[in-house]
Amino acid sequence: MTDTRHSSGAPWRNFYGRFKGKGLRPAQQAYLDEDLPHRGLPGVDWEDNPEREKIDLAEVFGPRDVWLEIGFGSGEHLVHQGETHPDVGLIGCEPFVNGVATCLGKLRKSSADNIRLHPGDARDLFDVLPDAAISKAFLLYPDPWPKKRHHRRRFVTPEHLEPLHRVLKPGAEFRVATDIPDYVRQTLEEVPRAGFEWLAEGPADWRTPWGDWLSTRYEQKALREGRVPHYLTFRKL
Repeated sequence: MTDTRHSSGAPWRNFYGRFKGKGLRPAQQAYLDEDLPHRGLPGVDWEDNPEREKIDLAEVFGPRDVWLEIGFGSGEHLVHQGETHPDVGLIGCEPFVNGVATCLGKLRKSSADNIRLHPGDARDLFDVLPDAAISKAFLLYPDPWPKKRHHRRRFVTPEHLEPLHRVLKPGAEFRVATDIPDYVRQTLEEVPRAGFEWLAEGPADWRTPWGDWLSTRYEQKALREGRVPHYLTFRKL
């Protein structure tokens, strides 16, 4: 039988995307060294939780609802949500370490103390989140993987949507923003199959940002390049 685990006990998984881009600036490295230990979400790392016991989110956030952003980029939207909704706990998941460092820099300047980060793959986070623990989830401008042979790497596939469905509360909202028409197509095909209903009543509902939306640099780039953002809202059945 092929060994599917490395020495820590974690499964070998394809982490689709970069973990580190250009060299970190000294300030960014300081954010990672000094801030991530208390801004991180305990119990996700395989070294700290090899038995993959479920996290008690009440110990981290208290009796708050908890929201999740999958792939927070540089953290603009995540920090904005934390500041706008201080009564909510937020988890941000991002495997690209430069983005994590940039987000930590934003948090140093922010009043938001209700945000915890997982600098890694969302599937490791899903492993340790309890069932029906998350009240809202965001997937904003995910990597489009435009080549057809790479579509299986997109987040909107059963490999990711099934565990996401498990950790969301009944009736929880799942928001997806993308400027790639084929990603819209795949999202509208796959997400309802995974146990969600699409809440749009007409075209205006999926071309208009949400009321608490903060435009990200990815959206601004899309608009500069003439692409049309789409905002898709689903609810867990």
